[in-house]
Amino acid sequence: MSLQGKTLFITGASRGIGLAIALRAARDGANVAIAAKTAEPHPKLPGTIYTAAEAIEEAGGKALPLVVDVRDEASVLAGVARAAERFGGIDICVNNASAIQLTGTLQTEMKRYDLMNHVNARGTFLTSKACIPHLKRAANPHVLMISPPLDMNPRWFAGHTAYTMAKFGMSMCVLGMAAEFRADGIAFNALWPRTGIATAAIQFALSGEQGMRQCRKPEIMADAAHAIFLKPAKAFSGNFLIDDSLLYAEGVRDFERYRVDPSQLLMPDFFVPEDDKPPPGVTLGAGTPAPAQ
Repeated sequence: MSLQGKTLFITGASRGIGLAIALRAARDGANVAIAAKTAEPHPKLPGTIYTAAEAIEEAGGKALPLVVDVRDEASVLAGVARAAERFGGIDICVNNASAIQLTGTLQTEMKRYDLMNHVNARGTFLTSKACIPHLKRAANPHVLMISPPLDMNPRWFAGHTAYTMAKFGMSMCVLGMAAEFRADGIAFNALWPRTGIATAAIQFALSGEQGMRQCRKPEIMADAAHAIFLKPAKAFSGNFLIDDSLLYAEGVRDFERYRVDPSQLLMPDFFVPEDDKPPPGVTLGAGTPAPAQ
């Protein structure tokens, strides 16, 4: 089983988890529409939609770089239309684009509140809505949100209510749309990392180089996403999944290969429910890092 010939529309795919998911699909021979804002190199962050496209082609896939702002309806609709026209449809939608600021209520400016909610919750709703008409015609349609389980523990809200609201908005799309489009056979699922993931958000905005060493590589999320896309959409929808638990259920036993630095304890991520225990042999360090998305 593979994703050969399938078309993925991935937001925020110029770097990090989104790019890793794209590259894993590309190794199967998939088509990938890279929907992101980064057309010009960022002074601190690596990658553009064009460098991502080159990497996808080198990995064996076909790429379509698209300048898309998920906050803008016209931009999203145009990007989805171009992808469907170029590749003859859309089979998989990945809502990966995310904005983050971990501040309390009084420290959160409304422009940052709006940014997080527009990118995370609204962008996910809009992108999913734009893709659904095409997904209805696909053989095994999947929509994946890179978002956490809906755990209403106040600890996930107390320090950053605005960010949590925005991120949980993505997960609420899973909850609602999985039920709404069940009869159409479209799968809606959420995937979240158990640990910090080595992305630009960790390196430059949150935990620095030391934090990166305590993370897993984005490839663990890519492998988990790939496993989801191969499942029958009609029978696998409405799930809130943690990367290593899903992969363990798929038969993976070697999680060491995903670690950035095996000598360091892994940092647990935000939003993982306390009763969701790691697979056998996986040990986490103390404390909670900032989330990778």
